[in-house]
Amino acid sequence: ERIWREGKLMGKKAKTTKNAIFYAIIGVMAAITLVALIIIIGYILVNGLTHINLEFLTQEPRKMGKEGGIFSVIIGTLYVTGVGILIATPIGIAAAIYFTEYAKDGKGVSVIRFFTEILAGIPSIIFGLFGFAFFVIYLGMGWSVVSGGLTLAMMVLPTLIRATEESLKTVPMAYREGSLSLGATKWQTIVKVIIPCCKPGILTGLILGIGRAIGETAAVLLTVGGSLRVPTSLFDPTRTMSVHLYVLASEGLSREKTFATAALLIFIVLLINTAANLISGRLGGY
Repeated sequence: ERIWREGKLMGKKAKTTKNAIFYAIIGVMAAITLVALIIIIGYILVNGLTHINLEFLTQEPRKMGKEGGIFSVIIGTLYVTGVGILIATPIGIAAAIYFTEYAKDGKGVSVIRFFTEILAGIPSIIFGLFGFAFFVIYLGMGWSVVSGGLTLAMMVLPTLIRATEESLKTVPMAYREGSLSLGATKWQTIVKVIIPCCKPGILTGLILGIGRAIGETAAVLLTVGGSLRVPTSLFDPTRTMSVHLYVLASEGLSREKTFATAALLIFIVLLINTAANLISGRLGGY
């Protein structure tokens, strides 16, 4: 019995040692990731924030972006992102509602879910190539806001569908049963009961989709063109901040404008992700 107890005690100590080693490795990896993130963001902000001023934000680019500001680029980013989100949001929410509330588990639904997951993993340059071939050339939309917006809509759809679907699953079944027992229809239950309960999750997915759309480069590089003028219609070419940053950096036009644009883009993405976390935290309860 004494030997058995000693063996059991040694086993517990060995298990505790393994857990400590495992936790230490995870902590080191997390620290490395955090330090790398701080270095990258800190380097860009230190070199870029000093060049962000009112002139940079309100003037249009001159000499291919070497001088002036990025006002038209900011407007182009808002236009393209807005078009993409306006198109993707109703489609994504409707698809998630169908998968969760109407579709029965079967081979067809499983295939659709599988291809939705595949869509989320496709490289952005592939979306850009498809958008260029289909929207720009085949449909004759040309390099324009609407071509870039449609391409971004396809990219953010998986994010919206997954976020909305997971949020819908968190609504207790008792809510559905209670609404139906009171005489409400299936659609009334979805609109009046389920969606209000999972609104924080839907909004979080929407904001994360906006963040991805704003920071996307490859997909819009082949679809929106490179015009530095403020677009006056959806069929005008434009340039987003990410594309403008790529052009400035790759062609070496202006180091100051490059870091200023990068710092502003990082600030916007951080602001969007912070807003998503706040919404998820404050509105997470039913």
